[in-house]
Amino acid sequence: MRAPDFSAACPVPIGQYPHVLLAHGGGGTLMHQLLENVFGRAFSNPILDTHHDSAQFTVPACRLAMTTDSYVVRPIFFPGGDIGSMAIHGTVNDLAMSGARPLYLSCGFIIEEGLPMESLWRVVCSMRDAAVKCGVQIVTGDTKVVDKGKGDGLYINTTGIGVIEHEQIISPQNVQPGDVVIVSGDLGRHGMAIMAVREGLQFEADIESDSAPVHEPVLQLIKSGIEIHCLRDLTRGGLASALNEIAESAGVKIAVEQKSIPVREDVHAACEMLGLDPLHVANEGRFVAFVAARDAARALKILRGFEVSADAALIGRIAEKSAPLVVLKSELGVGRILDMPSGEQLPRIC
Repeated sequence: MRAPDFSAACPVPIGQYPHVLLAHGGGGTLMHQLLENVFGRAFSNPILDTHHDSAQFTVPACRLAMTTDSYVVRPIFFPGGDIGSMAIHGTVNDLAMSGARPLYLSCGFIIEEGLPMESLWRVVCSMRDAAVKCGVQIVTGDTKVVDKGKGDGLYINTTGIGVIEHEQIISPQNVQPGDVVIVSGDLGRHGMAIMAVREGLQFEADIESDSAPVHEPVLQLIKSGIEIHCLRDLTRGGLASALNEIAESAGVKIAVEQKSIPVREDVHAACEMLGLDPLHVANEGRFVAFVAARDAARALKILRGFEVSADAALIGRIAEKSAPLVVLKSELGVGRILDMPSGEQLPRIC
């Protein structure tokens, strides 16, 4: 479907309503103008345009995957993305971790009174563009406006539905000794991009978020017959949390090598400045894959053929069935336990 043409300016008459008002969520004329002129204009498609209380659609006769997530990032615009594109990417990526092809999304908006209408339009346009790029349709949604001071600008909730068109069971319980651990790219950029803006930090080069959809490389791995046992996206808690979650679910010991884990120098420096471990920092376009050892070389070649996973690296292996444990071998050859973060190191980054 060809995306409709849009003007750069917000279609709501901002000369009269430059900011979101409580009345824009009150069920009357202003709310209908907001729904029609902003959300309807940006997300228009045959399913959404029925203006019904629920979306009706047909899916292929196969397994479905469904996920939901909420986005509360502050600030809502950051280098490399914004809350809108991140909401689309995050939900698409959650579906991809089941090996699902994403199809349909719902979006719920909690808007704080006083949010500039131009800012809302920028976010909505960003979501539209991200959805088109990902090949998904936004088919239903909801909008609420809360009192000034009660919403921190904008929160977004998205739910996604995808189809699983293969026979593999991609699950933590399928991880087994001998599997290799592959990370899809460099780590820590999203969290550091947010912190740089939030704290006014200046680096020699701007650090941009890695926010991006990863479903295409995942689907290509499956299409190519790679035996995938588990996938996990590296959002809150970063690589450390993901590995510990998998170790716990599968009852295994995971051994990884620090020198093999890709972290950019500027990100490493920023983490050192803030006293953070890049392995604990959130990402929005990275995942870890547990695949059969015999498929390791092919999997890396496939991943490196996509821009979003061009820096994919083999970082470790499943050592054995055991009490859940993640061991990190340092560049000096010393092993240490890589724990899950005890709390939220960087609040409000996704």
